[in-house]
Amino acid sequence: MPRPFRFGVNMLTIDSGATWHEKCRHAEELGYDVLLVPDHLGMPAPFPALIAAAEATERPRVGTFVLNTGFFNPALLAREVATTDALTGGRLELGLGTGYVRAEHETAGLPWGSPGERVDHLTRTIEELDRLLGDDGHVPQPAQRPRPPLLIGGNGPRMLRLAARHAEIAAFTGGRQSPGKPEGTLELMPADQLAASVARYQEYAADRPEPAELNILVQQVLVTDDRRAVAREIAALDIGLDEEQALDAPTLLIGTPAQMAEQLRERRERFGFSYITVLDPFLEAFAPVLEELKGS
Repeated sequence: MPRPFRFGVNMLTIDSGATWHEKCRHAEELGYDVLLVPDHLGMPAPFPALIAAAEATERPRVGTFVLNTGFFNPALLAREVATTDALTGGRLELGLGTGYVRAEHETAGLPWGSPGERVDHLTRTIEELDRLLGDDGHVPQPAQRPRPPLLIGGNGPRMLRLAARHAEIAAFTGGRQSPGKPEGTLELMPADQLAASVARYQEYAADRPEPAELNILVQQVLVTDDRRAVAREIAALDIGLDEEQALDAPTLLIGTPAQMAEQLRERRERFGFSYITVLDPFLEAFAPVLEELKGS
């Protein structure tokens, strides 16, 4: 029996408290299960934004998607996580990643480090969070024990191994560094390469007592009656996909709402993706797809 779908929206902008509350309530009305906030300079600060999202709504969970652990000291992060979980009534899901934009670290005056060093820091952070939040003497205490559910996002072997060992939710971005372009410039992975990442994760996770939920971030939701014409336009953008690959990429939804719903059913069967995240510019475009798949 496949795991039921869950739907999240990653919310990228904030204008005022009133408009933020309105957007969060609207996402709840449309049926989204999780309200998410990324962690980039120039975007909302994650934890206060999530507390405000929880105050404005009743049903959705809230989460980071994903936190740049290079911005945080583990002990200070544990305090933020516990406080946010307590203030949201145990609705927090904690998404963690290494960060991938060097310029943000330089702007913040923080060390960038090699890929290996960034994964090392993420590993230490996860281990410290488990230790601190699992301690009954830690103040403040999170509402969820021993800690909020953990989502780890990434595609490299070490990240997949880390997710298999620690995360309740394994997130696949479907993106990679674009060869020959500035650091932090991403391109989309074809379906076969993403399938290889999922297979590698499943190998690492074979001994888990309970299977994790698998998440995919959908980069674009493109409503059309002519899927192939849109796929040709995507191929012309030089983002790593040709026309056929664009039609098949799990990071893209192209077609009518009914066709998109069928694509997600097929991808759940093929890859195991049951937790689907879209970006907030596509909040409305994805809503009919969500409605069609609700409860399935």
